[in-house]
Amino acid sequence: MDISNSLFPLGWQRYLLGGLLIGSGAALLFVLTGRIGGMSTVFSSTWSYVVQRPFFQQARFVDSRGWRLVYAAGLVLGALGWWLGFAGGVREATAVPVWQLLVGGFFVGYGARLGNGCTSGHGICGLGSLQLPSLMAVLTFMATAFLSANLAARWLA
Repeated sequence: MDISNSLFPLGWQRYLLGGLLIGSGAALLFVLTGRIGGMSTVFSSTWSYVVQRPFFQQARFVDSRGWRLVYAAGLVLGALGWWLGFAGGVREATAVPVWQLLVGGFFVGYGARLGNGCTSGHGICGLGSLQLPSLMAVLTFMATAFLSANLAARWLA
């Protein structure tokens, strides 16, 4: 059995390209602006538009919400562009209802903010800038993922 076909049934190249594009985008944002492109702060800075509680009105959220929304819109538009034309005719879709995606997205954003960052922020931006807390977070994420996957595989088998 060829493991690469079972892990990457559509080929590994698209994942490599995606990783290179994400890493390049985060690096370019930092090199050109000095800003770190973690996405979990987008959650809080976006809520600062509508929630007047002191937490959401902190200067770090209010002062950065403009560029963070543009950054997030670029990610969404880039994904849409890939899906519409650059994916080589392969359009992947999900059968998950939109409301479940929105509720799940809310909980992921809330959890990332509660955890002081998300996996991608710590893994891409934090490790890239040699932050020890990010290394500890990524090791914790990975250990939890390995444990969860193994428990789920045994439970579902």
